Amino acid sequence: MTRDLKTLCVYCGSNPGTGFDYTGTARGLGRAIAEAGLRLVYGGARVGCMGAVADGALEAGGTVVGILPEALRARELAHPGLSELHIVGSMHERKSLMADLSDGFVALPGGAGTLEEVFEMWTWAQLGHHAKPVAFFDAGGFYRPLIGFLDQLVTTGFVRPHHRDMLIVADDPQALIAACRAYEAPVVTKWIGRDER
Repeated sequence: MTRDLKTLCVYCGSNPGTGFDYTGTARGLGRAIAEAGLRLVYGGARVGCMGAVADGALEAGGTVVGILPEALRARELAHPGLSELHIVGSMHERKSLMADLSDGFVALPGGAGTLEEVFEMWTWAQLGHHAKPVAFFDAGGFYRPLIGFLDQLVTTGFVRPHHRDMLIVADDPQALIAACRAYEAPVVTKWIGRDER
């Protein structure tokens, strides 16, 4: 059980999205993280859902740590009001530091970068590299088609059911945080080959 959950990493889009109030949802999640007494780690930018989740946590008196590659700071994307801002040399360094500083990982709506980041954390969990919760915040049903595809990975034999069950899916901030706090990593190993089922 993740009783020592102190910091949540949030991956999300640098765009605001359309057709739903994704930035409002991001702001609400940031506020809930701060109100739960948790620190927020995120990508460090002031734009889109990224800026909104940071603003929500900061408005609620939370601690927000941003991790931003130098190339993006040079484009004046850095959030000016963060508790801490770490400037790193590459996207790889950014992801590594975010993982090291965090006790759990949450994907808000976002694009390819968001998906790449959260799937890497899920893969690491499957391989036993960490025992931290990995969650999708399903704002407005954004992740519903993806979750259906992940279920298909189970039915077609590419993912074990207990590895699929590692993923938390919630559309309420408090429920998501509670599930992250209650998370227990399964005591299983990633299998290789057809004979190890």
